[in-house]
Amino acid sequence: MTLLSVNLNKIAVLRNSRGGTEPSVIQAAQTCIEAGCGGITVHPRPDQRHIRPDDVTALAQVLRGRVEYNIEGNPFAPARGSYPGLIELARMVKPTQVTLVPDGDGQITSDHGFELEKDAERLRPLVAQLREIGCRVSLFVDAGANGFEHAIAIGVERIEIYTGPYAEAFAEGDAREALGLCVETARRAQQAGLAVNAGHDLSQANLGTFKAAIPGLAEVSIGHALIGEALYEGMSTTVRKYLQILR
Repeated sequence: MTLLSVNLNKIAVLRNSRGGTEPSVIQAAQTCIEAGCGGITVHPRPDQRHIRPDDVTALAQVLRGRVEYNIEGNPFAPARGSYPGLIELARMVKPTQVTLVPDGDGQITSDHGFELEKDAERLRPLVAQLREIGCRVSLFVDAGANGFEHAIAIGVERIEIYTGPYAEAFAEGDAREALGLCVETARRAQQAGLAVNAGHDLSQANLGTFKAAIPGLAEVSIGHALIGEALYEGMSTTVRKYLQILR
């Protein structure tokens, strides 16, 4: 079955908006694990707008030996304040997977992927460091991306397809073209020898269609929609509904 990794960034956003420790990122992770999710995702940023370095280390203690731990981030973003940089965070906690994303402070959320032909050589030494730490490496890419042989050549094992445009097209009532682009991207990546993850704006409404269209989908990372839906139905119920869709 496709692994569901729950992104907890929005729990941290709510906590940070008030200060203090509530709602608890750790308790949210525990609840998701008890409901059956296979992984937890966080995306610490240098500006610490949501998940902070201390969250990353605390979660590592809770998750180790139980579910996969996926840390996302920009490997080129320098250390700032108490944020030590993505590679150093990975060295500290040794997550299952690190997903490299070319984001910056000016982006509200991740909105594009790497261009593999252009970016591969810059990424090569960073991928090598992560592999030495013991992390599986995934690259965030746009639907329609090419150059997967470059990803293989530098030691990348997975890609994550940016599904924002698909979700937007689905909401507008006709996702055939956007979905087709995702399907073709997944097919080319798999033929090159990469496993395929997906994430961004996936929801209960659009996930089933996406999953059915992409054989061998390894993992979906879902945060914003899942946390929003959980406000109405509860975290455990919402996680279980996603797992049922993926089955």
